[in-house]
Amino acid sequence: MTDDLMHLSDMTALRSAIDALDLELARLLARRSRMIDRAAQIKAGAGLPARIDERVEEVAAKARRNAEATGYDPDLAEALWRLMMEHFIAQEARQLGEADER
Repeated sequence: MTDDLMHLSDMTALRSAIDALDLELARLLARRSRMIDRAAQIKAGAGLPARIDERVEEVAAKARRNAEATGYDPDLAEALWRLMMEHFIAQEARQLGEADER
């Protein structure tokens, strides 16, 4: 997918568009955080730990594939997702009463 950004003809317009995109990303991250809260509830009922290493690696690999498919740096995607996953694993761990593993 390619965006036609030619209508953003000056830095003010471009910055405004970036700010709007950043807000959209923040909303998506807030939704993901709520999903992690729900995951912690499900894991508590199933007796699962916050960290499941196989899932961490699966999500990191998907982040790389998604980046490649959508046209941005897979190394950046993996680094961002690993940072995000560590944060969310710690969030789950707190809810599950586990020690913070970071």
